[in-house]
Amino acid sequence: MGLSPTPTGQPAGTIEDDRSEQVAAPAPERPRSRIYPWLVAGLAFALLLSDYMSRQVLSAVFPMLKADWALSDSQLASLTSVVALMVGLLTFPLSLLADRWGRVRSLVLMAVMWSLATLCCAIASNYEQMLAARFFVGVGEAAYGSVGIALVLSVFSSRKHASLSGLFMAGGSFGSVVGVSLGGVIAVNVGWRWSFTAMAVLGLILVALFRAVVTESRLAQYAVHDDPVAESDGVAPAIRVPVSTLFTNPAVWCVYLAGGFQMFTAAVLLSWTPSFFNRYYDMALDKAGAVAALFVLLVGTGMVVCGIITDRVSRTDPARKWMTAVVFCTISLVALGIGFRLGTGAPQLILLGVGAFFSAGCSGPTAAMVAGLTHESVRSSALGTLTIANNVLGLALGPFVIGILADRLGLIESLSLAPLFYIAAIAALLVGRRVYPAGLRKLATQSTAPARVGDVETI
Repeated sequence: MGLSPTPTGQPAGTIEDDRSEQVAAPAPERPRSRIYPWLVAGLAFALLLSDYMSRQVLSAVFPMLKADWALSDSQLASLTSVVALMVGLLTFPLSLLADRWGRVRSLVLMAVMWSLATLCCAIASNYEQMLAARFFVGVGEAAYGSVGIALVLSVFSSRKHASLSGLFMAGGSFGSVVGVSLGGVIAVNVGWRWSFTAMAVLGLILVALFRAVVTESRLAQYAVHDDPVAESDGVAPAIRVPVSTLFTNPAVWCVYLAGGFQMFTAAVLLSWTPSFFNRYYDMALDKAGAVAALFVLLVGTGMVVCGIITDRVSRTDPARKWMTAVVFCTISLVALGIGFRLGTGAPQLILLGVGAFFSAGCSGPTAAMVAGLTHESVRSSALGTLTIANNVLGLALGPFVIGILADRLGLIESLSLAPLFYIAAIAALLVGRRVYPAGLRKLATQSTAPARVGDVETI
């Protein structure tokens, strides 16, 4: 579209050097496709599945590695724990780096790294080489969850954040089941090295598709700024808030604690249900593992469904996310608390199934609340901090504490104590609900405060 001259001969829409005000020609609005945000979400979710498939395929080939390389159980365990260690150590710094360097570039680099590292697992010739490869798998996967969900949420309205967060977090459960199942089938038929190769090739194909479709410029075009401090024209102010704002909002602290404590019992279920069915239902190890996999699917499905319910309930009042999370925790507390104290049989299995379904149900609401209480410029870091809380208070602490208690009290007695951690999660959620309005005001203050030198970027 051409520019018409002004009476002074200066084309409209340009800026003269001696003018104090900028006059920008209004750009015509272009219709935005509704498909692209879902395409971004689908590709990010597919990469998350690849993430957990590459991580968990190792479990499917444990017996073969033990036989081929004469490994001890502690050596086998170290191949798994090194990934978790890297995730715990690097999630926050890599999430912070992604907020500054660019989420798309960061995600592509992460996926390439864990895929190539998984390929190195396939060609490893001894324990030391496998351990080094698994180290880099952990480095690549460390911040994918937090950065990936931050990227997905950026192109959707906050009305869908709990559903998308629940779905994204459930991808870990689904990917773990697929990785172990598919890896076992491939290993039995063509050898364990091909199990790693298949996961690596799948990851590289997906990252190529992701890179071809998802770009920073297109994400900016489809970005949704529907927080209360967004500018009236729909464009968010280019402000970078300090990282310290992640820890100065009491409402966000409550979400971190609630997320970690609710994950405690979910992690116990994921780790100890095979042993539970083996010891108390006299199931063979393979059958106990298959039944436990059904409970893993229940946990993941519950994350998705509970996220959808939360978005429906809180559509007109975002504060309702807090109470839906309380309800999910309460249902799991009651169902698991009673279920583990019943004798073996159908009533126990039904209650345990209900408890498993809701055990991680507030994962979606907590991620949505973190996203709604933190500024866009540090959202990956905020979700990375939530991931750390989930890992430290839940995924790492839960199975370890129950294991120690099981040595002293017995497995069933210790499992019956695990749901009590929901009380701490519920308390944190109730406190957070009370300070939530103040948290929103604090976010508004952060987002509208004059930016310091270096904080404002050119859009």
